[in-house]
Amino acid sequence: MTKKQRAIAAVEGLKARYPEAICSLTAENPLQLLIATRLSAQCTDARVNLVTPALFSRFPSLDSLADADPEEVGEYIRSCGLYKTKAKDIVAMCRMLRDGYDGIIPDTVEELTKLPGVGRKTANLVCGDVYGKPAVVADTHCIRITGRLGLTDGTKDPHKVEMQLRKLLPPDESNAFCHRLVLFGRDTCSARSPKCGECPLREFCPSAGKQ
Repeated sequence: MTKKQRAIAAVEGLKARYPEAICSLTAENPLQLLIATRLSAQCTDARVNLVTPALFSRFPSLDSLADADPEEVGEYIRSCGLYKTKAKDIVAMCRMLRDGYDGIIPDTVEELTKLPGVGRKTANLVCGDVYGKPAVVADTHCIRITGRLGLTDGTKDPHKVEMQLRKLLPPDESNAFCHRLVLFGRDTCSARSPKCGECPLREFCPSAGKQ
């Protein structure tokens, strides 16, 4: 089985296991998704979902966040970790969106990564979920699981993983596949004790039973 064939088999296997491929972050609009994804760095999606309702209630618009005091924003997101840096990024990001992009969130990775605090993972998620473009969100689950499947060369570098997967995944399936990897990583292919015996991908996974 080639890498391409294994990638397609993994796509189909996870599609059968998780028919609905949805983002784990709760957001009502593109700006909220962008901010929630920034907050999720080194923090669980569940924790982010707990703090964003109060944050977005206090700062319901782009303008309100652009004019906000980073220290006040930080108080709302303190439990997400690195909250001072994240608060500064969120305010600076919103100012740039308002003043440099007419309040419109860019639709390319290249433009999104010009925003303060926005890396390729966040940019890919926004491009995929907001604009429906082919995207590869190389988060910790994606990096670990695709490495175990032999779809990547084992690198932990998110950019390298993204580029390697773009060559293998069907473009119209890549974004949903990454969302499914998050669900799969949480309930089956965990970091420390993967449940290979109940894995739907075990028949073609080169790491099955070896972790």
